[in-house]
Amino acid sequence: MKFLLRLLFAVCLVRGVASATPEPVTLLNVSYDVTRPFYRDLNPLFVANWKQKAQQDVTVTMSHNGSSAQARAVLDGLDADVVTMNQDTDIDILAERGHLLASDWRTHFPHESAPYISTIMFLVRGGNPKGIKDWDDLVKPGMQLIVPNPKTSGNGRYSYLAAWSYALRKNNGDEGKARDFVRRLFKNVIILDTGGRAATTSFAQRGLGDALLTFENEALFIQADPSLAGYGKFQAIMPSVSMRAEAPIAVVDKNVDKHGTRTVAEAYLQFLYTPAAQELAAKYFYRPSDPDVLSRHADVFKPADMIDVKTTFGGWAKVQQVHFDDGAIFDQLYQP
Repeated sequence: MKFLLRLLFAVCLVRGVASATPEPVTLLNVSYDVTRPFYRDLNPLFVANWKQKAQQDVTVTMSHNGSSAQARAVLDGLDADVVTMNQDTDIDILAERGHLLASDWRTHFPHESAPYISTIMFLVRGGNPKGIKDWDDLVKPGMQLIVPNPKTSGNGRYSYLAAWSYALRKNNGDEGKARDFVRRLFKNVIILDTGGRAATTSFAQRGLGDALLTFENEALFIQADPSLAGYGKFQAIMPSVSMRAEAPIAVVDKNVDKHGTRTVAEAYLQFLYTPAAQELAAKYFYRPSDPDVLSRHADVFKPADMIDVKTTFGGWAKVQQVHFDDGAIFDQLYQP
């Protein structure tokens, strides 16, 4: 009898320990295409951190494409636990059309839910054979440009708005002249790839074009990446006017509640603000939101005149309606 009681106690104890161990979970992070190397290195850091903190095994899976294309995929059923995009519009649409998350998602994490930012730069061939220094050089006849498509890529939208901002400033706010400048710039675009990484492939690997318009993190990464054919044969140029390109993040409320992954999903995004993640962001040439980390990399992140979408253009909702909706200004100006 005593033996049976001990055995029953041991079984209960084992079951209690087993039930106290959290079940493994899987998160899906739906992100824009040029973040692939960053998250490839960040995910193992988070997994180890969470294992130590919560004794729970986590697998983070990724989906990458143009930011706006990813937003549409989530609307169409891609089961994201979290989204890490490059413009507010691509998260707002999930709240407004899909009702997948709260409309106040910007308030859920620091810095309006943007753990790092970037800006727009030019990437040119080594030695800068075309002498490209600023926006005016890109509209010269015969110049060949690679730009991600503003209809599918946040990268492309920021590039378009940076060119528009430069033309407005140069011409004292004359929108007619801004239209003409942007029209001439896109007349020189030989390929509109769907996303930033596809545009990189066209320029850096296929050897197309004289200049690539892309995020600072992508331009500096390409310039420094020894795995690329032609390593050392690219030069990044900061134009006189560029854009503040925030990288917003959000938990997809409807999906995490369905999956039972809310706690882990929130911890995953909060981890992006830790010193380790901020240092990794700087390594991949994203400008960290942590001022101490940013100051340690002042030799990499040079001062830039960055236009803010909210203050200059009235926010992304207005930008979308005026410039990028079907039949709006971009469609009027761009003739393939």
